Amino acid sequence: MTEKDKRQELGIDYIELPTLDLMEAKQFYGDVFGWKFVDYGPEYTSFNDGRLDGGFRKEPTVQKGGPLIIIYSINLELIKESVKSAGGTIVKDIFEFPGGRRFHFTDPSGNELAVWSDK
Repeated sequence: MTEKDKRQELGIDYIELPTLDLMEAKQFYGDVFGWKFVDYGPEYTSFNDGRLDGGFRKEPTVQKGGPLIIIYSINLELIKESVKSAGGTIVKDIFEFPGGRRFHFTDPSGNELAVWSDK
């Protein structure tokens, strides 16, 4: 197998986030982004956003920092309002960058994510 073949077999396959409260995470991400969930016991749930699978694991604390997960949306303003209505906090308002616009938010457990659009 060539190096190119090996690289084509690799890729991000699953994203896992800590959460203080599984039910709260499911409610928030289900309401805002329409994600679907499958529970695997009292401390883990998996999600599917329509393109990517991931999961939430219950943890006693959530630390800030680390990789920034960025979600795509056509309508930033609508999603920003949905984030706020569902209990998220906007930590960086909508701003422009080469190629689009985005904003950052924290979910109810304190995880920071971003939403971007090319519109």
